[in-house]
Amino acid sequence: MSETIRVMLPEDELDKRITELGEQISKDYEGESVFLCIILKGAAFFGCELAKRITVPVTIDFMATSSYGSGTVSTGEVQIKKDLDLPIEGKNVIIVEDIIDSGHTLNFLSKVFKDRKAKSIRMCTMLDKPDRREVDVDVDYTGFTIPDAFVVGYGLDYDQKYRNLPYIGVVELD
Repeated sequence: MSETIRVMLPEDELDKRITELGEQISKDYEGESVFLCIILKGAAFFGCELAKRITVPVTIDFMATSSYGSGTVSTGEVQIKKDLDLPIEGKNVIIVEDIIDSGHTLNFLSKVFKDRKAKSIRMCTMLDKPDRREVDVDVDYTGFTIPDAFVVGYGLDYDQKYRNLPYIGVVELD
């Protein structure tokens, strides 16, 4: 079986929206600094591009989580595969995700970061799939709300392929 990738969100639309998100975050945190917790691997492209567009002081760290085990459907049980290298106590933390579907990961991380005494916790996602939500999460910054489709590109993958596409595309199996 092969796949075809159909463009859903072209590069120029992504670039424009990331700029808008950076401007909003900069405005919201004027006079303060932010700590971006970028969730690997999918949010690496988005998080780095977002950081370049934020004008207040930014600290970046990475975390890897998993709620999928070896399958393609979330188990709902989140595990930390790679933890932050830096402490977040007293920091304005923004969790940066590539895509929110079930909500389990962000729900879990918000509890972890509260326990670690973050000053504030906000969430930013490139893509939101509200049709797949199982747990309510308050997302503060959303790039695009999309329908329930399997998407790749800009960090998102299909079997570790297509992360390097400069756009968001829908996988169509042939």
